[in-house]
This record gives sequence, C-alpha cells and structure tokens, in this order.
Amino acid sequence: MSGGASGVRSLPIGSIVLWIVRVALAAEFLYSAYLLFAGGHTEQTFDEIGLGQWLRYVTGVLEAAGAIGLLVPRFGGPSALLLAGVMVGASVTELFLLANGGPVLPLVLLIITATLAWFLQDQTRALLGIEPPEDDEDYR
Repeated sequence: MSGGASGVRSLPIGSIVLWIVRVALAAEFLYSAYLLFAGGHTEQTFDEIGLGQWLRYVTGVLEAAGAIGLLVPRFGGPSALLLAGVMVGASVTELFLLANGGPVLPLVLLIITATLAWFLQDQTRALLGIEPPEDDEDYR
C-alpha cells in the first residue's frame, strides 16, 4: 500500500533531519537565554567583558527570539543567520576577551547555525525578496 493511499504525507529524510536540528538548537538557545536572564555566573562573565549588564539582556533577547524563530517555518533561515552572528560574537569574546574563556561550545554552535542558515537560505531569500542567482542549479 502506498503512502498516498493511506493519506499520510511522507517528508524527505533531509527535511526531517533539518527539523531535528532546528528543535535541538531552539532548545539550546532557549536554555542559554534563560541562563542569561537568571544571572548568576553570567553576570560575572559580562562584568569581565566590561560593557555592562545591558549586553547580557540584549544577548538573551537575541537568543530567545532566534530560538523561537527557528521553530517558525518562514523564519528558520533568518533566525539561524541571526544566531550564527550571535555565536560569532560569543566565540570572539571567549577567545580574546575572557581570561578563562571556553570557546568550544560557541564555535560548535556557530558551525551548526551557519550550516543550518545555508540549508535554509531559500527562506531568507524569500523573506528579503532576493532572487536566487541565475547560475544556481538548485533553483531551476
């Protein structure tokens, strides 16, 4: 019996994998935003950065908004791009500004969010009204 006869629509495996990555990233960034808003050790980290606690709240808002955006189909690509930008800042901070920085997690999250943004670039282009390049074979 075919999937069409039962009325169940099957998704390609790539689409399923992308959604698993999106949900996992959303959970990670929501947890991270919670930690930023809750304070504790993050207050000390942002004191060490030297720009003030406002940056902690801005980072928390960006991470929470990006996490929620990952779960909205239309905003997945732009949200992944936003979170990749936040992780660039976090990686640079951990590498060069903090005395005992741990850059591994931000770098891993940067690689994953940038890769996700690349796979979801059609959503970003559609939202911004940008046409794909003419020599892009994926869009023919």
